[in-house]
Amino acid sequence: MTDQGATEEGTRFPPGAQILVRDEEWLVRNTTTTDHDGERIEAIGVSEFVRDEEAVFFSGIDAVELLDPEKTRLVPDTSSYFRRSRLFLEAALRKTPLPQSERGLALADRFLLDPLVYQQRPAELALSMRNLRPRVLIADVVGLGKTLEIGLTLAELIRRGRGERILVVTPQSILEQFQHELWTRFSIPLVRLDSLGIQRVQRELPSGRNPFTHYKRVIISVDTLKNIGRYRHHLERIRWDAVVIDESHNLINPGSQRRALAEILAPRTDALLLASATPHNGDKRSFADLISLLDPAAIADRDHYDPAEDLGHLYIRRTKISPEVRDEMGTEWPDRGPTVSLHCAATEAEERVFAELAEHWIPTMAASTEFGTAAQDPVPVAVEPVFAYNLLKTFLSSHKALGETVTNRVASLQDRVRRAEEKGQLPDPAIATEQAALARLRQIVDGMGDGTAPGDSAKLDALVAQLKEIGVGPRSTTRAVVFSERVRTLTWLADVVPARLGLPVGADGTSKAVAVMHGGLSDEEQAKVLESFGLADTPVRLLFTGDVASEGVNLHRQCHHLVHYDIPWSLIRIEQRNGRIDRYGQKHEPRFHALILTSATPGAKDDRTVAEKLLRREEEAHKLDGTAEAVSGLYRAEEEERRLIKELVRGGTVEEFLDSGPAEEDTALADLFGQVDTVTEHELPARAELISLFDGDTADFVATALDEVYEERAADLIGLASGTDAQGGGYFSLSPSLAPDLLHRLKALPPSYLREQRVADRMLVTSDRALAQRKLDEARSSSTTMWPEVSFLTDIHPVVEWLTDKVLVEFGRQEAPVITTPHVDGPVFLVQGIHSNALGRPTVVRWMAVGGLRPDGTGTPEVRPMADALRDAKVGPRLARTGGPQDPDGLQALVPAAVAAARHHLDAGRAQWEERISGPLAAYRAHVARWRTDSLLPGVTDRRERLVEETADELARLLDQLQTTGRPLLRVLAVLDRPGAPDAPGTDPASPTGSPGPSAAHPSDAQAEN
Repeated sequence: MTDQGATEEGTRFPPGAQILVRDEEWLVRNTTTTDHDGERIEAIGVSEFVRDEEAVFFSGIDAVELLDPEKTRLVPDTSSYFRRSRLFLEAALRKTPLPQSERGLALADRFLLDPLVYQQRPAELALSMRNLRPRVLIADVVGLGKTLEIGLTLAELIRRGRGERILVVTPQSILEQFQHELWTRFSIPLVRLDSLGIQRVQRELPSGRNPFTHYKRVIISVDTLKNIGRYRHHLERIRWDAVVIDESHNLINPGSQRRALAEILAPRTDALLLASATPHNGDKRSFADLISLLDPAAIADRDHYDPAEDLGHLYIRRTKISPEVRDEMGTEWPDRGPTVSLHCAATEAEERVFAELAEHWIPTMAASTEFGTAAQDPVPVAVEPVFAYNLLKTFLSSHKALGETVTNRVASLQDRVRRAEEKGQLPDPAIATEQAALARLRQIVDGMGDGTAPGDSAKLDALVAQLKEIGVGPRSTTRAVVFSERVRTLTWLADVVPARLGLPVGADGTSKAVAVMHGGLSDEEQAKVLESFGLADTPVRLLFTGDVASEGVNLHRQCHHLVHYDIPWSLIRIEQRNGRIDRYGQKHEPRFHALILTSATPGAKDDRTVAEKLLRREEEAHKLDGTAEAVSGLYRAEEEERRLIKELVRGGTVEEFLDSGPAEEDTALADLFGQVDTVTEHELPARAELISLFDGDTADFVATALDEVYEERAADLIGLASGTDAQGGGYFSLSPSLAPDLLHRLKALPPSYLREQRVADRMLVTSDRALAQRKLDEARSSSTTMWPEVSFLTDIHPVVEWLTDKVLVEFGRQEAPVITTPHVDGPVFLVQGIHSNALGRPTVVRWMAVGGLRPDGTGTPEVRPMADALRDAKVGPRLARTGGPQDPDGLQALVPAAVAAARHHLDAGRAQWEERISGPLAAYRAHVARWRTDSLLPGVTDRRERLVEETADELARLLDQLQTTGRPLLRVLAVLDRPGAPDAPGTDPASPTGSPGPSAAHPSDAQAEN
């Protein structure tokens, strides 16, 4: 094994390097360090016997030879217009991960989405110098596009070689939606491991194998994965490059299964992205616990910290009215309309229920603040106030829901009586009083109609009238979503509303125009409901859903009408519901209606008591602040409702509850999340300095690569063909089944996409953004699939990565092409230099051009940026071959001198780039030392002291691993030289003058020095 790049820490094998293992050639894809076996090298075979085979080697076990740059063999490029060389150089540029020192965004404008700067800010923050690792909380309010922000961040990590293994954890209701967005917009494939998916993978794997190693990029529901007892041993044995946890406010509760899941994943991933529109519950300790997942040394004292000062680099928060968001929105997000309250006067039967509840369950409180102790006649039922108000809320939802609650309560009381009798005890006398009250309620409810005729339910009549008014009917495409907290209400509405609207109803009494969604459905069932409602050409017109759809679910594609059939007693939940159609991408004014059941019974608490007041306050807060979450100082829907009921039981009002605001100790968090859009400056995010011989045009690179790799036989070998759609958009197709190496890679794509689009037989791709968007829109208008038939060709698309690997091995082992051009005075060696850290990740990458060398040894080496040399030499698609190199042997003899000059250049600039890398690491090391001191104050428990010391030691090890180590890897990529004797017949025609060279995002000398 050569000692090139060898250090006491081991040999560096960066992605894109060619290695020799077991006498076969391999291309390095990814490298990580291990504790005992050296470096773990993921590679793909390039020599004939192992071509396209995937393998993993360990440098401490296998004899891994990194090919010596001094022994590079120069080979004249005889391809037309030096096509092979240009592809090879472009592939090397694309395959080399951006280094640790590069903080600018590389791919932000290259995806199928509007280039909105505010959506690029999370990626900018994740890569900032203040962050030891890419770990942030994306806390934008509902509807701003957190999924897109996550996709942009993951894409940047992939370009840096830090996104090979990705785990996304979401609520089950948005699994397919999230998967769909990342593939169609970013070309990031995620395999959905829902409950059925894991079973399928486990059937394919040998017994005992880890199902999470079967695919490298997966998405799974938190409901599936939170079964820690079942999956802990698998999760503890795997490390991820990036973990995403959506709706991360569910991680706050200590001791919960979700929190335990997060505590397993957080230390086993490099990047951690948390997302939540309601990221805390108003309690500083809970928020500190959440932040500790991102950075365990961020907060020393959970009770005393400055959120803005201490945590500003770990979170980002904006609302719709934030200046940057508001300025960029334009017509993509119309202002929402007012929430219209539809008052529904209770029917005679409903008034009897109100009277029963007012007299026996929720009487007006007297002086006493204890429920049920006020001196009244008749005496109220002595039950817990939470249940009493739950009874009221179920009735305000529907009499059907009330009947179900009564039935369940009767069964519960009977069980209590039975258990007392079995113990030889007398049942609590209060039980008999409650049973009698429940029997009266049951009698009233049983006498109410089933809703098939007008007059049975005031709210149902109002709903039908409102749906007719907005146009929902058998000959209309208008859609609406109807929310209710109660499953029984949802199923009842689905049964009775279609017929009353004249929608078609089948012989079994069900209607295809209606879909129902609630938490009792499986993840597969929820996905089917959301897909049918999101596709324009399906018969679904009404979605009756519970609040399972209020977190993260997109319902705005075909819908801008929302009806609150009942109203949550939580501002947060109301806002979350409204955010399903009031979100980025909505083309129409979102319209909201709420059914308000009113009563004339004295002392009755109807929807005007609580619900209508909450609706008004949510609307006011949304207009003024862009969010309603901070009004009450509470940030959890459940806690809001609990505290509100407590206030009502005490005899207070909704206004008093809302005006009380946050507790004094919680104002810091309220202030922090009220100061939206102050975390980042409004300058454009920095852009990475990139070089390209194809003007950054991925489509041109792909087309040229296909021509080179398959030449005239592409149609036969891979079924390559091109075409245009009706609007003139261009695309090309290929048959992956004819290319086994490509088909193998495509197995990582979403299975439903592979199946529905029959990708193995025919895959369509395009670089035409307008065409890709049309096909995406057409898919949403389809009745059969949500997957577009044409995929957008991004820089990280599997087809692009496949071709990049293929052209990287167009030249043989340790070969570099010679490009002849009349625009150079003498030989110029193009050399890549990479410094890496102990984790095997590049910290510095230099693209160098070494000139000034002479065969007689009289020259003085001159090193400058590769981009400048390529541009001056006019290396591009119009540089024709006019002859081979003047002195091939003389060029070959200069290779060691060129490598030495490049190495010297790197060494000479070491102080400058080391300062850029070591500065942030030193600052964080000092921060960890302060955190350790502040955390170990007198009186700290032994357990806390042990945890602090372990955390400090672990962070110190990480800092050591992030430092640059060892000598650089140097690689001769190509040589530019003046042409000598003319080539054989067939030489390219003369190149026009002024032929283009490579392009760059920021043309400057520093550009090639990324």
